[in-house]
Amino acid sequence: MPSEMLMKIFSYLDAVSLLSVGCVNKHFYHLANDNGIWLKIYSSCFQPKRTIWKMKSEQTETVSLGCAALHDRRPGYWKKEYIFKQIAAVKTRVMRLVKPVDPYTGLPCKNKEAMKASGLSWIIVLKDKNGKEHVMEKANLSFKDTSVTILWYSTNWPCLDILSTLKLFGVMPLLPDQSRAPSKNGPRRRSLIAEYHLANLTESSVAVGADKLVQLFSLNPGLIVGLWKEKNEIAFVMASLHYHQLLERSTLGSATVQYALPPNKPVLDDVDPEYGLHDYNLHLDMHGGSCTYLCGTFKSLFCRKGDIANGYLRLTVVSLKDSTKHLPLIGTLGLSWETDVFKGNVKDCYVMDVTLLDETGKPFWCFSAPVYMELSSEASSLYDYMGHIYTTDYADSEGKVCLELVWLKETKEYFIVNLVLYISTKKVNNWYGTNY
Repeated sequence: MPSEMLMKIFSYLDAVSLLSVGCVNKHFYHLANDNGIWLKIYSSCFQPKRTIWKMKSEQTETVSLGCAALHDRRPGYWKKEYIFKQIAAVKTRVMRLVKPVDPYTGLPCKNKEAMKASGLSWIIVLKDKNGKEHVMEKANLSFKDTSVTILWYSTNWPCLDILSTLKLFGVMPLLPDQSRAPSKNGPRRRSLIAEYHLANLTESSVAVGADKLVQLFSLNPGLIVGLWKEKNEIAFVMASLHYHQLLERSTLGSATVQYALPPNKPVLDDVDPEYGLHDYNLHLDMHGGSCTYLCGTFKSLFCRKGDIANGYLRLTVVSLKDSTKHLPLIGTLGLSWETDVFKGNVKDCYVMDVTLLDETGKPFWCFSAPVYMELSSEASSLYDYMGHIYTTDYADSEGKVCLELVWLKETKEYFIVNLVLYISTKKVNNWYGTNY
């Protein structure tokens, strides 16, 4: 087909379609770079103008960019200008949305709206031992106060035995369009969030629960792989992502390198002898997909120097001895899942979101992770509660969480009777510039 006819056809395309066409071959790329087409697209969005100053008066005259804008520019100039301006407009819109901060969580109030404005989504890429990649995009999203849970399911999962790695990416369209859903065929940018090794999955991961159909295995950080019991093949994959720096982690990394969080600059305080040991605030969410079991804030947490032991600061949130602070959970703990055909709920398994703020209200330790309950061999020694005791434990490089619950058979509800956070002294020292 003659170039003139192709150019005529290209002139009817929108920006995303034009960028896609330019990826077909070298000839199409040069035609799709035409400044005339892109200036028309640019003008419809930004209405480029230039100003000429008159020497005899202080008034100005606005003149539309015409032939000079086409002939004085290299091919592709207006395409780049359009892309840069669109990216800047989206960035401005997103920054405006994330500016207001929730005083209880220390996180942006409108995270969900900001993610929608940026066109952000998440995909997983499964790589087999032969190097072939399998991309999974179909996902259900569940937004909570401090995290988003993403569930991927399909009838075409690759065989588990041949898989070597799973990579989690944030994906953002180069040109977000607020009027329609992002197209997976348009130009997009990937940002690597996490990479997991799937070889010997059942041996190298933590089994967190099972129901009649599936078994759940957990991989750090925040990933669950559900396997069919009969076939030992993938049923679904679930990721839980905490909102803290999620936009940055999902957009500012590359396809091969994760975004590195900026180091905290410690502000020294020589006056306070217990600097870094008090005025912590905790926001805790416990949920299982569609159900929220607890959403609460605990203020003015502290640790005395005598409570520092084995490299950890102890922050007691709920104490066994203080029954006035014991908390009931709403409903029976369980993690919901679904596929194209089946759905279920794995009992005694849930997602825990921890947001610990320092004395200035800045996020200090944040995570969202699947956890499970274990029946304790100890009977309840509390006079107010006669029932089985369950424990939940979580640990990473920055700290640990120890949770105890009592099941009340009469009222059919769980009560949190003990909740303690253990924060690594290394993290505290790096954050505050102290030497505990």
